[in-house]
Amino acid sequence: MVGLKELALEQKRKLVLLVIFAVTTAAAIIVQSYLLVSVVDRIFLKDAIFSDVLPLLIGLFFAFLARTVLQFLSGRTGVKMASQVKGNLRKLLLNKFSKNTTQSSLQGQSGKKVSVMMDTVDEIDSYFSEYIPQVIQATIIPLLILVVIFTQHFTTGLIIMITAPFIPVFMMIIGFKTKDKSEEQMDKMAAFSGGFLDTLQGLTTLKLLGRSKEQKEKIRKSSLDFRDATMEVLKVAFQNSLVLEFISMLSMGVIALELALSLIVFENITFLTAFYMLVLAPEFYTKLKDLGSAFHTGRGSMGAAKKLAAELSETDNPIVWGTDSLERVVPLAIELRNAGFTYGEDAFALKNIQLAIGPNEQVAIVGKTGAGKSTLLNVIAGLVSVSEGEMLINGKPRSTFKEKDWFDRLSYISQNPYLFSGTIAENIAIGGRLNATRIEIIEAAEKAGISDLVNSLEHGYDTPIGEGGRDLSGGEKQRIAIARAFLKSPSIILFDEPTTGLDLQTEKILQASIRKLSKNSAVITVAHRLHTIKNADKIIFLDNGELLATGTHEELLESVEPYRTMVSVQQGGIAN
Repeated sequence: MVGLKELALEQKRKLVLLVIFAVTTAAAIIVQSYLLVSVVDRIFLKDAIFSDVLPLLIGLFFAFLARTVLQFLSGRTGVKMASQVKGNLRKLLLNKFSKNTTQSSLQGQSGKKVSVMMDTVDEIDSYFSEYIPQVIQATIIPLLILVVIFTQHFTTGLIIMITAPFIPVFMMIIGFKTKDKSEEQMDKMAAFSGGFLDTLQGLTTLKLLGRSKEQKEKIRKSSLDFRDATMEVLKVAFQNSLVLEFISMLSMGVIALELALSLIVFENITFLTAFYMLVLAPEFYTKLKDLGSAFHTGRGSMGAAKKLAAELSETDNPIVWGTDSLERVVPLAIELRNAGFTYGEDAFALKNIQLAIGPNEQVAIVGKTGAGKSTLLNVIAGLVSVSEGEMLINGKPRSTFKEKDWFDRLSYISQNPYLFSGTIAENIAIGGRLNATRIEIIEAAEKAGISDLVNSLEHGYDTPIGEGGRDLSGGEKQRIAIARAFLKSPSIILFDEPTTGLDLQTEKILQASIRKLSKNSAVITVAHRLHTIKNADKIIFLDNGELLATGTHEELLESVEPYRTMVSVQQGGIAN
């Protein structure tokens, strides 16, 4: 839960500094006002010469300077506080997003997550950089000024005591409205950011489908909604400023009238005192007005904080990792005992999976679409944690091993491997050791069957490729992903239908690369094509989240009717 007050209280040192700055600023204001009225009183009423008021002018200069420096230091402390809090919140969000399970990571729009991390976090800046410093100043400075006013002229202090409460009352009324409008603005901005990024990523697809105009209209509407929400927030801000100005001007007018009557009619106050009150009263109300403006932005920050709290409090099922190490030289055996996993209540679930995979074993996971093949692969990979039963590595629960050790022994190659903006060499190297040499990268590319293509390019391995690998075909992306695996030399390699949608020539190249990898690694493949299935040491046959059978191709053909039907359909025959 994100509590802005709690976040502020964590930075006690800066809060103490802000209090010190506020007290010294109040002293500077009081001294500055007194010196100013003293200079005017002596020159215009007491006919003092310049040399008589020179010490007062020097003191006035230093009072102005001190006030300016203190205001700067107070603002700088608030900015530092805001910067530290925003950095901590972004770390929390990034940590949460990075530790989300696979299905949680796939939910929602990437643009919305970016908007939360950047724009929503930025919205709380004003709470720490403006609101908190102003609250401290508005609590201390007006109070000290009021004490001085009461000691000099009781009636002026009484008028201030009567009129001043109207300012916080109106601040509260308008502030609650600001919070609601700010939350609405955050919603509109997140929707706009998410839709805009999605559209950019799928622009080519939209054009090919002839849907670009409709999407353009959706973005236009989302943009206008965000504009309208922003204007509503600004309208409330203008209303806030108008009310505060009206109250403060009316209050100072009453004070000026009372002082004029006391000075001219009743003659019970000196010019010095009357002028001193007229100078201090605006300082009092100015600090309250500044608080009113900061209060408006502070309420907006509270709306953003509510969004962040909701994002950070969303529950997930994090995978628990232990502290034991996995030796690289020891082959890995995997066992699932009564393992199960569900995406949620009334959602798809794996149930009662009993499975053993030995070191260097070649395993194929097969079944109809929606049978749970990719989900089982994610469970084995450690991307999601079993919700029942257990997964053992060399006889020990996977949760006892370090996360890094496990992933160092694993390569996962999906249907559409993600490539980053950078060179081909960099994209291969990211899959292996941090200190991989260029020679090792080239050897991995040769084993993956992509070296001829790379060498045909003008810049070879230094050829830049677009974000997401947009400059490469599906087969070329797959081969770079396999080159990553060769460079890493893992103990377990997981393939999620690696040859789906590829032409026969590319598929043959990939199959040859997979056979090379299988010499030193266990290979677990989600497969559809018969020639991939037939060569496996063990076939795992799933149906609707349940393990129907395991065995070789011949064993399943002989004993499992649904498997025989699936093979017959692939061969173009008709099942009995």
